Amino acid sequence: MPQQHYPSRVVDVDSTRRAYGDRVDAVLPWLWVADPLADNVAAAMRTRPASSENFYQALEHGRQSAPALPAPMERFLDNVEAVPEWVDWSRINRAGTLFFRTGIAGGIVLGAKSLCYGYCSPGGNKPLIMTGRLSSSAMSMRLVETSRYVVETCRSGGLQRFGRGFQLAIRVRLMHAVVRNLLQSNPAWSNERWGVPINQHDMLGTALLFSQSFVEGIRQFGFSVSTTEAEDYLHLWRYATYLMGLDESLFPKDEADALVLADIILRTQGAPDADARTLVDALVRAPLSRAEREHHRVRGAAAQVAAGYGFCRTLLGPELSDALALPKDKWRFAIPAISKVVAALEPIRERVPALEHRLAAAGHRHWERAITQGSQGQKTTFAPPTRLAGLKNYP
Repeated sequence: MPQQHYPSRVVDVDSTRRAYGDRVDAVLPWLWVADPLADNVAAAMRTRPASSENFYQALEHGRQSAPALPAPMERFLDNVEAVPEWVDWSRINRAGTLFFRTGIAGGIVLGAKSLCYGYCSPGGNKPLIMTGRLSSSAMSMRLVETSRYVVETCRSGGLQRFGRGFQLAIRVRLMHAVVRNLLQSNPAWSNERWGVPINQHDMLGTALLFSQSFVEGIRQFGFSVSTTEAEDYLHLWRYATYLMGLDESLFPKDEADALVLADIILRTQGAPDADARTLVDALVRAPLSRAEREHHRVRGAAAQVAAGYGFCRTLLGPELSDALALPKDKWRFAIPAISKVVAALEPIRERVPALEHRLAAAGHRHWERAITQGSQGQKTTFAPPTRLAGLKNYP
């Protein structure tokens, strides 16, 4: 097999090839590939600032509501408005119930597993580090925005053309394009070290974190997830990440394939670095930042932080947890204890369809409360940064 040239962030390629063969060299080249459609829209917004407002008007209310758009914007909307033949709306709308019925446990998995897994990538975490969103208060708002995006994506009808999930996917995709341009324009960024910023390989990793890793995490909590439910949930995120710009050839075929892709990424990304530890600490400690304005809540926030570290240790596993220097305290036993209770109750839910609907409705209410409390009155704008505020450690 001819040797491929990959960014220096890539490790252990030969041993991973021995495990997965040619599949490895079908995944890693995407480190060099970005998202041309979105990048062209971002470029048009830079050169014709007035077109930005028109674009978002067209996104929110349809193209007939806005003045004529530059050609790159028209091509982009042509692309995202054309629903691929493989999209099955019944599966997508059914899949969201899985997310909502897990309630607060699903929220813990989203933060302590999905997001923290992403932070563990020493190459993939660099765009977030360099944009400077490192404080616990900034991380708290990022968690709120991520939660809003996931909630709207999983809401029935959310990914339809004028659904809020669809529109947020496009906003996040263009935010990524703006960040990509900021990074590529700065000498601190090295393609040879990390690949193209927010590349297709890392988009695939993110897609797996929101789909396969989430399913794995709620199973760790004791929830029963059938093969059909898991496959439906992956199908929902295939379309969501298609809207986010992921190339269709990278989509996992099924749950088993998603596990293979996730393992290839994990094996070749290297151990968590200091940036990974900084990001995980900022995320786990976010409740303390929120409590600073209300001193009577500090003690409760401190307990949340301790629990958060314990949840991370269980959901990430011992190897990553040790690399992140996560504490080994009594909280690491919380999920195993909770999972026994959840597993005992799951057969009742499976026999009583009305109970699943009630759990899903309760999940909707939980997420709205959590987002409202987390935002502390701030709006979730998904606005891209205007500068790179975290470059001091990357001369």
